[in-house]
Amino acid sequence: MPTVLVCGSLHHDIMVAAPSLPRRDETMVGTGWFAKFGGKGGNQAVAAARGGACRMLGAVGDDGFGAFMRAGLQAGGVQDCVQVVAGLGTGISVAISEPSGDYAAIIVSGANLAVDHAPLTGDALWQDVTVLLLQNEVPEVLNLAAARAARARGVTVVLNAAPARALGADFAALVDVLVVNAVEAEMMGTAPVTDLDSAATAAETLAARFSAVVVTAGGAGLAAWSALDEAFTIPATPVAVQSTHGAGDMFTGTLAAALAQGETLQSACQKGSNAAAAHVAGR
Repeated sequence: MPTVLVCGSLHHDIMVAAPSLPRRDETMVGTGWFAKFGGKGGNQAVAAARGGACRMLGAVGDDGFGAFMRAGLQAGGVQDCVQVVAGLGTGISVAISEPSGDYAAIIVSGANLAVDHAPLTGDALWQDVTVLLLQNEVPEVLNLAAARAARARGVTVVLNAAPARALGADFAALVDVLVVNAVEAEMMGTAPVTDLDSAATAAETLAARFSAVVVTAGGAGLAAWSALDEAFTIPATPVAVQSTHGAGDMFTGTLAAALAQGETLQSACQKGSNAAAAHVAGR
């Protein structure tokens, strides 16, 4: 079965609900909290597994949080190729969410910075893989090694460039599909993205450097450009927002699963948009 290989981060998320995001030096009384499975890599792997087969390479610490994360992958139907690193803690994130559903977060990478590259050189990890899905929550040296191994095997490389950071030229040249949100697009040199028209302009700008680009614009929808599908936009489905946390990961994982099954970029984006809308609405 066509498989998505996710090489990325695993974070034990601590979600805090608050009346608003606190200002500098402000202490605020929250309204609740809970812990959940997370990390862009982990979230995208679980989303991809809903649409097909998915395998994940990552790392956790030898601690309770690590056991929690591996159990989450298993529950989500993801084949676990996760390494347990002694002496390092599992990655965590703390996110503060306000009633509008908007949020801010801080991550501590921990074991995510210590993934052993060795499995990337063997064939077992790549069995049936048609799409490699990467993010920027792990060191670029790992992403580069994974992308090189994928290119050697004819596997499509999808990069969700989040968090935004400068990409090395060698790595960028191996990316087949770039997925960014409005903030990330602007940090990569586009004009501000505020609606579908500006998202389309941003996608066209980035298309000078990547063969296919998807720019998401939150509640407005998304715009994309590729050599095969050319340019298109997809308006977001209006929903009652419960929380936007993880919506981008749901979109990207679903998109990767559809691409792995051989769907066009436009079809994959539509499936991703539908999945993200359901996620935001709490369905």
